[in-house]
Amino acid sequence: MAFPTEQDLRSYLEPLAAEAGADVEYVTVTRAGAKSAVRVAVDGDPRPDLDRLEELSHRVSEAFDTAEERGDLSFGPGYTLEVTTPGVDMPLTQLRHWRRNVGRLVALPQGGGTVRVAGVAEGEDGPVHLILPGGKGTPPRVVARGLADVAGAVVEVEFSGAPAAERELIGRGPDDVDAAQPEDNK
Repeated sequence: MAFPTEQDLRSYLEPLAAEAGADVEYVTVTRAGAKSAVRVAVDGDPRPDLDRLEELSHRVSEAFDTAEERGDLSFGPGYTLEVTTPGVDMPLTQLRHWRRNVGRLVALPQGGGTVRVAGVAEGEDGPVHLILPGGKGTPPRVVARGLADVAGAVVEVEFSGAPAAERELIGRGPDDVDAAQPEDNK
């Protein structure tokens, strides 16, 4: 049996993650000396805590061990398994990533600046609602962008909370904001 690929492992991982209410974000498998190293990142709503990660790790380990005994997988002399959550440096490429980061500050790709995630419209294509910061005498505003325009953004670590004017816009779409503003502020 050949060394397992990411896709081979996903066929075992995705059903187990789904049962735990999580999505498999990425899988890496590498040969590390005599043993192989398997790293699995999962995320979900709510985000998996340490207890959920530990339980999922045990279930994945059992599934891999059983598959190895049957001869369906072969990691070589052994493997180490790490089940974790993705870090803040993971690019936001799926609408579920954006939904999980509503209210957070993100750096847009290709020098697009830093914005706050207001929300995501219903449907499989979005759009993503972003809060553009205000300037001198200009209040922040919400704009809609397609996923293709913002895919690859990364969460910015923020030590202070959102400014009050931006907090008020979280969860609102561009149409909600436009309708709520007086005519002379549009």
